[in-house]
Amino acid sequence: MGLLDGKVAIVTGAGGGLGRCHALCLAREGAAVVVNDLGGAVDGSGEGSRVAEKVVEEIRAGGGTGLANFGSVTDAEESEALIDAAFSEFGRLDILVNNAGILRDKSFKKMTEDLWDPVIAVHLKGTYFPTRAAYNRMIEQGEGGRIIMTSSTSGLIGNFGQTNYGAAKAGIAGFMRCLAIEALKAQITVNVLAPNAYSRMTASLFPEGSENRFAPERVSPAIAWLCSDEAADITGRQFVISGNRVSLLYPAALEIANAAPEAEPFTPSEIGEKIKESMAQWPEPATVPKLLF
Repeated sequence: MGLLDGKVAIVTGAGGGLGRCHALCLAREGAAVVVNDLGGAVDGSGEGSRVAEKVVEEIRAGGGTGLANFGSVTDAEESEALIDAAFSEFGRLDILVNNAGILRDKSFKKMTEDLWDPVIAVHLKGTYFPTRAAYNRMIEQGEGGRIIMTSSTSGLIGNFGQTNYGAAKAGIAGFMRCLAIEALKAQITVNVLAPNAYSRMTASLFPEGSENRFAPERVSPAIAWLCSDEAADITGRQFVISGNRVSLLYPAALEIANAAPEAEPFTPSEIGEKIKESMAQWPEPATVPKLLF
């Protein structure tokens, strides 16, 4: 018996790296998995079907059930067709894991539209289109559902040379927080994953010898559990997973100044003094290296 017996899942960008590991893990837990991947390079160029087919072969070799899909998540019609494929083949949809992504890193001084626009499209629009299609069908199905969106510490905390990627990933986190509120009455949970994993896309960001410590296989078990019935009350949350460490990232507020509502407004100098006085209590900013290593 698996945690996801009888469930049907879609994983986008599942032809390699994290997506492949998510698909295999969901399948091991009993889900039928639609493996979506356009088959392009890390920067989004090119396409091909073989990578999705290979993952489906792995799923079937392990006794699971899988279906390959080669549509682009940046296309509304192809995203609708992706969700249709799950219903046509398996008769339902319970889980959507938005994982598709590309990288076109460059310092902001050298950031151009041809580096910016595709990254925003694949990550942000490529999360919106499949989510919109899956969400509406889950509501029609009337049995709730699970939606996972993939953000990044680059968007939630920051990282050098990734303003395009960080902007997209921050947008995904905001998308999740708003949709989670709307989805409550339909019993659809929506959560964000911010993974730190060694893969083809991220290999250059890790120090040598990190392959096993930050293997993508270490991220997927938490995602499989969040997609299960046991996680029915968990929604609107941001999980940072780095190796075998799972953390919950949540907002916190430190009050700096508070006067009576009827009092005169602070002057710039007065509020400046309040800000300076409070700085000793400010927490150190989180950094990607601290979360990673």
